[in-house]
Amino acid sequence: MHSYGTNIEGEWDDVFSVIKKCHETIHKMGAVRISSNMRFGTRTDRDQTIRDKIKSVEDKLSDNF
Repeated sequence: MHSYGTNIEGEWDDVFSVIKKCHETIHKMGAVRISSNMRFGTRTDRDQTIRDKIKSVEDKLSDNF
Protein backbone atom coordinates (compact mmCIF):
# COMPACT_ATOMS: atom_id res chain seq x y z
CA MET A 1 0.00 0.00 0.00
CA HIS A 2 1.31 3.40 -0.91
CA SER A 3 0.06 6.94 -1.14
CA TYR A 4 0.26 8.71 -4.45
CA GLY A 5 3.74 10.15 -4.80
CA THR A 6 6.65 10.20 -2.41
CA ASN A 7 6.16 10.22 1.34
CA ILE A 8 8.56 11.99 3.66
CA GLU A 9 8.12 11.73 7.39
CA GLY A 10 9.98 13.54 10.14
CA GLU A 11 10.43 16.73 12.06
CA TRP A 12 9.31 19.86 10.20
CA ASP A 13 12.74 21.52 9.93
CA ASP A 14 14.46 18.26 8.97
CA VAL A 15 11.94 17.49 6.22
CA PHE A 16 12.14 20.95 4.68
CA SER A 17 15.93 20.86 4.87
CA VAL A 18 15.90 17.65 2.82
CA ILE A 19 13.51 19.18 0.26
CA LYS A 20 15.79 22.23 -0.02
CA LYS A 21 18.86 20.02 -0.52
CA CYS A 22 17.05 18.08 -3.26
CA HIS A 23 16.27 21.29 -5.14
CA GLU A 24 19.79 22.64 -4.68
CA THR A 25 21.31 19.39 -5.95
CA ILE A 26 19.14 19.32 -9.06
CA HIS A 27 19.96 22.97 -9.79
CA LYS A 28 23.68 22.18 -9.46
CA MET A 29 23.16 19.41 -12.00
CA GLY A 30 22.01 22.02 -14.51
CA ALA A 31 18.24 22.32 -14.13
CA VAL A 32 17.24 25.98 -14.22
CA ARG A 33 13.66 25.40 -13.08
CA ILE A 34 12.15 22.84 -10.74
CA SER A 35 8.48 22.48 -9.90
CA SER A 36 7.43 20.58 -6.79
CA ASN A 37 3.89 19.86 -5.67
CA MET A 38 3.51 19.02 -2.01
CA ARG A 39 0.76 18.27 0.46
CA PHE A 40 1.38 18.56 4.17
CA GLY A 41 -0.40 17.02 7.08
CA THR A 42 0.27 17.76 10.71
CA ARG A 43 -1.53 16.88 13.89
CA THR A 44 -1.12 17.82 17.51
CA ASP A 45 -3.44 15.37 19.26
CA ARG A 46 -1.17 12.30 18.92
CA ASP A 47 1.88 10.85 17.25
CA GLN A 48 1.09 8.88 14.10
CA THR A 49 3.50 7.52 11.52
CA ILE A 50 2.93 6.52 7.92
CA ARG A 51 3.28 2.91 9.05
CA ASP A 52 0.55 3.45 11.68
CA LYS A 53 -1.83 4.66 8.98
CA ILE A 54 -1.11 1.67 6.75
CA LYS A 55 -1.59 -0.75 9.65
CA SER A 56 -4.94 0.88 10.50
CA VAL A 57 -6.20 0.31 6.94
CA GLU A 58 -4.88 -3.26 6.89
CA ASP A 59 -6.61 -3.99 10.22
CA LYS A 60 -9.90 -2.59 8.97
CA LEU A 61 -9.66 -4.63 5.76
CA SER A 62 -8.88 -7.85 7.63
CA ASP A 63 -11.98 -7.36 9.83
CA ASN A 64 -14.21 -7.36 6.74
CA PHE A 65 -12.85 -10.53 5.15
